[in-house]
Amino acid sequence: MLVRIVTGLALLSAGLLAGAFGYGAANVQPTFNAVPVDVRLTFHTALMHLNSPIVQTAMAVTVLSSLALAVLSRGASRYLAGAAGLLAVASFLITRFGNVPINGQMKIWAVTSPPPDFRSILDRWEMFNVMRTVTALVAFILIITIVVGVTKSSSKRDALS
Repeated sequence: MLVRIVTGLALLSAGLLAGAFGYGAANVQPTFNAVPVDVRLTFHTALMHLNSPIVQTAMAVTVLSSLALAVLSRGASRYLAGAAGLLAVASFLITRFGNVPINGQMKIWAVTSPPPDFRSILDRWEMFNVMRTVTALVAFILIITIVVGVTKSSSKRDALS
């Protein structure tokens, strides 16, 4: 029962994290690039303020539930869950040391003006965004693999009974 609950929590949180980052990469980031820089900075600052607690919570729950699943599982599921947890940690580290410092710079630019090299700084932010999106997506895929494998194994056991 506990394994099922932890698996469900890992699946839900990893899906929410990958979905949030994926939506941002596929829709928000291109929109940022299509509007004037002052609009981007104003919207980006407001969005990051609102996103921060949600994304941080999704990252934390993904890390904790994936690592708990690794402890509770055996065989390949243990390694897949552990890898998913490490990928969620990577998403956190990329966000914390890549995106967040640049977000801080953008807050300042929103009330002053961007520096001459702001485009290269925004390109770095976008690179970090793609990196964290990929790590979150792969973590989600690993958890899906566990769920599909467990369901498949359970179906075989049930058929043999």
